[in-house]
Parts: sequence; structure tokens; C-alpha cells
Amino acid sequence: MAEPLILKADVHEKMWGGTALRDLFGFEIPSDHTGEAWVVSGHPNGPTIVENGIYAGQTLVEVWQSHPELFKNADASRPFPLLVKILDAHADLSVQVHPDDTYAAEHANELGKTESWYILDAAPDAKIYYGHTAKTQAEFDAMVDAGDWDDLLQTVPAHKGDFFYVPSGTLHALGAGVVALEIQQSSDTTYRVYDFDRVEAATGQKRRLDLEDSKAVTEVPFKPVPTTPNVMQLGDVTQTTLVEAAYFNVHDYDLDGHAELKPTAPYSLVTMVSGKMTLTVDDENYHIEKGMSFVLPANVKQYQVVGKGQFVIGTPGPKSI
Repeated sequence: MAEPLILKADVHEKMWGGTALRDLFGFEIPSDHTGEAWVVSGHPNGPTIVENGIYAGQTLVEVWQSHPELFKNADASRPFPLLVKILDAHADLSVQVHPDDTYAAEHANELGKTESWYILDAAPDAKIYYGHTAKTQAEFDAMVDAGDWDDLLQTVPAHKGDFFYVPSGTLHALGAGVVALEIQQSSDTTYRVYDFDRVEAATGQKRRLDLEDSKAVTEVPFKPVPTTPNVMQLGDVTQTTLVEAAYFNVHDYDLDGHAELKPTAPYSLVTMVSGKMTLTVDDENYHIEKGMSFVLPANVKQYQVVGKGQFVIGTPGPKSI
């Protein structure tokens, strides 16, 4: 019988985190400085665990490796390629950059890290750091070495419902007051460029910066990749395609009633970001509430949803299949 894989998130404390993961989504958090919920993850730094059905108690990566047919995965030895998080930026994240696949494989033994943000909540004056002003590598290196952050860093206002595509090599950070759903390659490699001179409480020292790696991987000049939303009506669901890219696709679904849907990819990573719904697969009903995430594996050929709310689906792109 086909069934969804409903997952238990793995939560992570961060110095920039707050309480939004508990207050908005009901996660159990270890402290008032909780920054990340890894809601769909096969990464060893935060694996999610299946909570239902015949695979209950197994991690997502264990299912990926032992049942590759559920993902149409021809090579069970490769890492699960995607990672979905909910992030609470109570304070600014460090300004950072991620490597591409080639650099990450050589220097970190990981996948590269292209990612995306769907803004779930934002303070009235919230912003993100997105790109830089340098026109040449020499100019970029000199501005980083001089700490000329006001002139180097670009910011963009952030509002609830905004979507940002962040390819590897993009200088970026979530700003204070932003809660975001992040769909990305499954990588935990981050190179810090600037951290606002913050000090670790445990050590009394400023956090490590990775300036040489950052200079090596940052795209110069910055060229934002435009995305054009595409809207379709599917029963009582409005589907908005936010991006279709090399590593992943992101679709937003606004549900008000009933819809019968068919997956369009080998598997789908689904996060309920508001409201609630009943999910039906093979005549079995599953109650899905805000904050829950699940995988629809390859043996789910169609499914029904009834309710009112919003869910976001990530699917693998051609470089992740």
C-alpha cells in the first residue's frame, strides 16, 4: 500500500534564533534561541525520522538507502539530495556564501548548496542581504579585506509571500524578523563573510570567518537569477510554481476546499505552512496541520486534499534525480 512518510523535525539552536518555531508552528524547542527546524532531511547533521506506517522509527536516509524504488533512485549509495528547513531569524544571520558541487566535493566532501527562501513571516521593516556591488574579483577581495560592508552588501526588503532563489556563489543572509521555508541541496557547508562582530558566549571570541573560501566561491559580479511565478487552478487549489531549476522545483499550493492531485516528480517534499487539511492516499486519511512535513514517495500515483490552508512542495530537479 502506498503511504506518505510523515516526518519528525530535527531542531537546532542558533545564536540568531528565537521562539517562532514554537510560537508559529508548534515545534518543541530546546531554548529561546532556536533557529532551524530541519523538516525533511537525510543529512547526517539533522536527519528526520518517519513517524507513521511501515517505516516508522527509521530515518529518511535509511528509507532512501533500503527502498530506493520509493524515490526512483538508481543509486542508493548517493546522499539524499534535498533538504527542507524552517528558519527563524530572530536576529540577522551571518552574511555567507555557499560553494557549488565541484568546490564542495573537493573542500568539504559534500554537495554544493543552491537554496531558496519562501518568506512565511516578516517584521514590517525586515530585509534580506542578497548580492553585492563589486564588479571585479579584485574589487570584491579589497572590500572584504577592508571590511567595507556598507558599500559592498546589497539588501532587499522582505515581505510575507516573497520568494528568493539563491544559487551557490550568492552572497546572502536572512535579516532579523524573517521566518522562511528553505528548500535547498542537502549540504551544511557555509562560508561566513561577515558576522556583525558577534561574540560566542561560550568562548568570548568572535565567530570564525571563512574569507579565503568565500573569495574563492562568490560569484563576481553578482547576477540575480529572475524567477517568474506561474499560476494554475487545480480544483480548489491554486498552484503557483515559484521556480523550476537545476536542483529543485518549488510549488506553492493555496487550498480552500477539495482537490485531487497527481505528483509530477519521482517524489515530493511537502510542508504545511498554514491551516490544516485531510490528506487521502489509497483510501487512508491523514490529518495534516501547520508545521507538519511529509514525503510523497514514487508509489503514490494520486492523492486528495480537503481543508483550508497552504502547503509548499519541493521536488527534485534534473541534477538531483
